[in-house]
Amino acid sequence: MTESNGLDPEDRKIVTLARSVRARNGVPEGAAVRDETGRTYAAGSVGLEHLKLSALQTAVAMAVASGATSLEAAAVVSEADEVASEDRAAVADLGGASTPVLLAGPDGAVKQTVPAGAGE
Repeated sequence: MTESNGLDPEDRKIVTLARSVRARNGVPEGAAVRDETGRTYAAGSVGLEHLKLSALQTAVAMAVASGATSLEAAAVVSEADEVASEDRAAVADLGGASTPVLLAGPDGAVKQTVPAGAGE
């Protein structure tokens, strides 16, 4: 487990962005990723009739659609107790298995940090 106050400023930024998206859009999850150039992409959950994506899957898709070729880190803000395997897999597809995925609660406190490839 990683403490929120021990995060580097760039990781704190993606947690804050993810938290903001969740609150602003009133969705169950908010997520943000940082690509290899330091650009960030933030997104909320998508729950349409024919399209359902987690917030982290949406953020990864936004990064790919914008030309990112790698990820440095990812964060998701949720009430969940763990990062879903599908979310970790989406991050690993672009960032690699060792890309850190931070899970924070709605208050922004990081509950855990796991590598994207954890549990493979």
